[in-house]
Amino acid sequence: QVQLVESGGGLVQPGGSLRLSCAASRRILSFNTMGWYRQAPGKQRELVASFTTVGSTNYADAVKGRFTISRDNAKNTMYLQMNSLKPEDTAVYYCRARNYGLAMEDYWGQGTQVTVSS
Repeated sequence: QVQLVESGGGLVQPGGSLRLSCAASRRILSFNTMGWYRQAPGKQRELVASFTTVGSTNYADAVKGRFTISRDNAKNTMYLQMNSLKPEDTAVYYCRARNYGLAMEDYWGQGTQVTVSS
């Protein structure tokens, strides 16, 4: 069983920055894709940003230009740098790791709370 552990959430003022981390218990290069999702109260969980092991990245329109997804393969850790934070970014942020095909796998972290408020 793979474990994904998020950290770095907290309370930040509008316009501020946070960096989230997701540490995996297995080589992140072993996954087809990894990503960050978020769920605000009363809303569905949504994709924030993701990357594939071949290097392509994808961002939700709401965060383009403000958030950056990255990874450190040696540390088996994925990051989400969040800048120019807005109150509407308030949510629980989750990391996810997946493999497709015959060896299908789908893992989620426990989530970390991000609150943007003055």
